[in-house]
Amino acid sequence: MAREGGGLFAGFRVLGRFSGHVPHVLRYHGRHREFYLATAVGRSVHTYNVKKLGIVAVSNALPREITCLAADRMLIFASYDNILHAFARNKEVVHTYEGHKARIHLLQPFGDHVISVDVDNVLIVWNIQLEEEYLQVDFDKATFAVSAILHPSTYLNKILLGSEQGSLQLWNIRSNKLLYSFPGWHLAVTTLEQAPAVDVVAVGLVSGHIVVHNIKFNETLMKFQQDWGPITAISFRTDGHPVMAAGSPVGHIALWDLEEKKLMCQMQDAHSTAIAGMSFVPGEPLLITNGADNAIRVWIFDGPGGTGRVLRSRMGHSAPPTKIRYHGQNGEQILSAGQDGTLQSFSTVHEKFNKSLGRGSINKKKSKKKGLKLDTMALPPITVFASEVAHQSDWDSIVACHQGYITCTTWNYQKTSMGVHKLRPEEFSKHKPIDIYATAVDITSCGNFAVIGLSTGQVDVYNMQSGIHRGRCGKGKAHDGAIRGVAVDGLNQLIITAGSEGLIKFWKFKTKNLVYSIDLSSPSGILLHRDSGILGIACDDFSISVLDIETRKIVRTFSGHHGRINDMTFSPDGRWLITSSMDCTIKTWDLPSGCLVDCFLVDSAAVSLTMSPTGDFLASAHVDDLGIYLWSNRSLYSLVSLRPLPADYEPSVVTCPSTCPVQDVDVAGDEETCDEMIEYVSPEQLGEQLVTLSSLPESRWKNLLSLDVIKKKNKPREPPKVPKSAPFFIPTVPGLTPRYIAPEEENDAQSKVVNLGVLAQKSDFYIHLEEALSSNEYTAPLNLLKSLGPSNIEIELRGLAPEGGGSVEVMLSFLKMVGMMLNKKYNFELAQAYLALFLKLHLKILSSEPNLLEEVSRLSMQLEEIWIHLQTLFNQSLCVLTYMKSALL
Repeated sequence: MAREGGGLFAGFRVLGRFSGHVPHVLRYHGRHREFYLATAVGRSVHTYNVKKLGIVAVSNALPREITCLAADRMLIFASYDNILHAFARNKEVVHTYEGHKARIHLLQPFGDHVISVDVDNVLIVWNIQLEEEYLQVDFDKATFAVSAILHPSTYLNKILLGSEQGSLQLWNIRSNKLLYSFPGWHLAVTTLEQAPAVDVVAVGLVSGHIVVHNIKFNETLMKFQQDWGPITAISFRTDGHPVMAAGSPVGHIALWDLEEKKLMCQMQDAHSTAIAGMSFVPGEPLLITNGADNAIRVWIFDGPGGTGRVLRSRMGHSAPPTKIRYHGQNGEQILSAGQDGTLQSFSTVHEKFNKSLGRGSINKKKSKKKGLKLDTMALPPITVFASEVAHQSDWDSIVACHQGYITCTTWNYQKTSMGVHKLRPEEFSKHKPIDIYATAVDITSCGNFAVIGLSTGQVDVYNMQSGIHRGRCGKGKAHDGAIRGVAVDGLNQLIITAGSEGLIKFWKFKTKNLVYSIDLSSPSGILLHRDSGILGIACDDFSISVLDIETRKIVRTFSGHHGRINDMTFSPDGRWLITSSMDCTIKTWDLPSGCLVDCFLVDSAAVSLTMSPTGDFLASAHVDDLGIYLWSNRSLYSLVSLRPLPADYEPSVVTCPSTCPVQDVDVAGDEETCDEMIEYVSPEQLGEQLVTLSSLPESRWKNLLSLDVIKKKNKPREPPKVPKSAPFFIPTVPGLTPRYIAPEEENDAQSKVVNLGVLAQKSDFYIHLEEALSSNEYTAPLNLLKSLGPSNIEIELRGLAPEGGGSVEVMLSFLKMVGMMLNKKYNFELAQAYLALFLKLHLKILSSEPNLLEEVSRLSMQLEEIWIHLQTLFNQSLCVLTYMKSALL
């Protein structure tokens, strides 16, 4: 049976996903009196409030990625392939519309109906509530390929369609009639937008032209042109300023003054990709834009010249992240380096705590002047980085290596910017070599030093505060091959380096001298768990070795991956090593047992892994994916089997989580419970040859021989006196003069004679022992005796003697019960205690009865055999323990 979610980890949520290539939708909520923004992110719809740009809802995931989005007053419409869905309350799908044969690429809400157009040029008008087709219109793709759709304001039952051929058509949907055909401008229409004025529509063309056209009189009012390619989005400002904004495929926005019919200003590099959606908030100087660069930005126009500035934004990586690491010990921030060249910090608590540390740059001042597109000073993407929170408020706390670049950069987490130092060897300070670059980096736990490994085999140590070179491991080169990994232990005593030639070397941190070297099959990366001193080594043959830096020996070797190992991470306690590989598996190895305890498949290989310092989440970054996925550690809140997986175990594919936190369903209570998850119940006795003790507390048997001493100590010096209580009616002496009776004159009617008939009755224990003489079954009397307290046990054993109302036969039965306990070797300490008390109470009777004497002698031999066997085992264990303590291993 495949375990859902890999058993140990369950998908929780994704971080850093905000926008895609689908244009956003702006909605107004009448009751809340607030504007909301909806964006399509993967298979879900995110809803943000415009006021704070905080996420307020995440819809349920659709089966595939959303390709088209629209909204009316009540519902959000989203489509994938040829199926259209309607979401209510920003959450659940309430309507599904199926009828298209091809992918839907245009949507237009239309009162009680919604219009959808597919790429085969079929237009369908749907009844929203009934989910039925109201009208279907087929267009000839050669003469009129629909590329844009708009419902002009105040035009009842009418829609305006734009085509790739350049012509426009005005249709009446109710009567299914073509009212008018506009010849157009012989250029494909990319977008249509209603102007604030009635009858006026802005038409965006593929050539970069924007035509403001009056469709009532079929005349062009004004025409603008942009040189950045096709128009991707148009929006009009409605707060009293006659301004039109137009988006472009290169990420620039042009603002046009409609009164003076000229370009007012440009907003270059508003996004690093095409402007997907753009809309002015009605009645406010706010422009909302989104793009495929995974960013949503709200611009405010409150400055001189009409240009806008970013008021608030939500942005993640515009290219997939390549390396992620938790920052700090609270498990709330994840540092992420992406292929877009940026270093960002994502909060696992709330998006408002996200930070962007920016792009790496050789010269920040020159980069700002040239802008993003023309920036020749930009550094390549970060490949490896290390961070430490100690002294992060005093100086830079992050050091990073860049792809194919010899210089390592420092970053300041507090200032959220690139740091002041560029770390590279002094011999390369004047010229930059092409074929030499930094490959590995680590930062000491105190935050004072950075250790950097190069492709030439050099390992250098730098001071983080001053950036000064503080030494080099070895004479010249530390390794003959390229450095594959560096690590520093928790006390700054050792530097551990791995080279591509196959050597793991240990260096003294202070002197930089070689201490020890070990040969391995070529390592591809190393990871040190500082608290436990365990070093994980990933090798090129897809195996993993675990080395103890104290003994400098390989203590574990794991094999099972079938692709290059991308990353490793330890659990906070050092018990688990979690690895990801290009075979799309994420495996958890248990170090104490040396076994694989968890494995699951993902759709896209994980390129980087990091485990939370608090142990609650595992974070992963994947190939060609912009998000950082959080997996919750189910062992913290539910029963999870950590038994070794069998050799033929086939992992199941687990879907990566969406933005909404997933409520994990504990499957332990299901009917089809896995055999591994059944709770183990220990038997009363593991084996007949083993001596088994009872589970009773010591107070029930240890003090049986000392009961008389305990009672003597606890006996009060004088018995308690009950105070005389006055009667309710005070008795009087009969006579003429009223006189009360003296207390000594009262007649005590209560009898002082004790009824001895009660003692003559036989107890349950006595009856069970009598029955056991014939049945030879002593379980019932033993269980009864185990349930009694020490005083009651003594009373029961005293009652076995003839003077206490018992008999010699019952005393013999009791001795046989103790013999049975010694034979079966369970309740061993109870047998000793009961027998000792029995001998103490009835020694005189035992000596005078031959039957009892014979049984006691048999018990004595039995006891001696058991004790000799136990003493031998004790002596063996003591010898081994003494040897282990004294011998030099």
